[in-house]
Amino acid sequence: MKYKRILLKLSGEALMGSRQYGIDNDRLKEYAEEIKKVVDLGCQVAIVIGGGNIFRGLSGAANGMDRVQGDYMGMLATVINGMALQGALENLGIYTRLQSAIEMDKVAEPFIKRRATRHLEKGRVVIFGAGTGNPYFTTDTAATLRAIEIGADVILKGTRVDGIYDSDPEKNENAVKFNALSFEDVFEKNLKVMDMTAFTLSHENKLPIIVFDMNKENNLLKIVQGEQVGTLVN
Repeated sequence: MKYKRILLKLSGEALMGSRQYGIDNDRLKEYAEEIKKVVDLGCQVAIVIGGGNIFRGLSGAANGMDRVQGDYMGMLATVINGMALQGALENLGIYTRLQSAIEMDKVAEPFIKRRATRHLEKGRVVIFGAGTGNPYFTTDTAATLRAIEIGADVILKGTRVDGIYDSDPEKNENAVKFNALSFEDVFEKNLKVMDMTAFTLSHENKLPIIVFDMNKENNLLKIVQGEQVGTLVN
């Protein structure tokens, strides 16, 4: 294995599959099976999932809702997604723990760094819910923060696109893909990898990011084994 401890960042929209909202059980099962492959290899896996398939705070604010209230609603959506993924993983026999940045002891443990690290050392998958527990911070920032706290080797940002391009490949068929970039390249080219808070945090802590297509079978396994998949920012 090239990476022994990873932080996998998944968007909430990724869980929708072909649906317009909510959670696609087939997609959920596919993701759980991909995660199981790297767990079986001995890789320690932590996960952060967004909540955009259920509710997005920014959208609520755009429609007149209080931004802070909307962001807290979005955090609760990430816990729902975390519970769904936890169930899918446990159906495959993988021990998991869901930790929340907002106290809700009936469904999740509170986030405690030492406890999370111990779970990982014991081979359990740890899912971090409720973002950072603070409004105005995205789940990208939560993923970066948690990755640094647990000492992850890399952030793996699973998307529906197979890497970073100079423009949106879903809108521009001539978009050019990058196999590797430095943090400085991303700043200079103004590429949208993560929100600026998350990206700066990753840069300052020398934490590499790999953006890849999570929907392609075995991509996650190949990355952990050291193959060139997606785009590496280092």
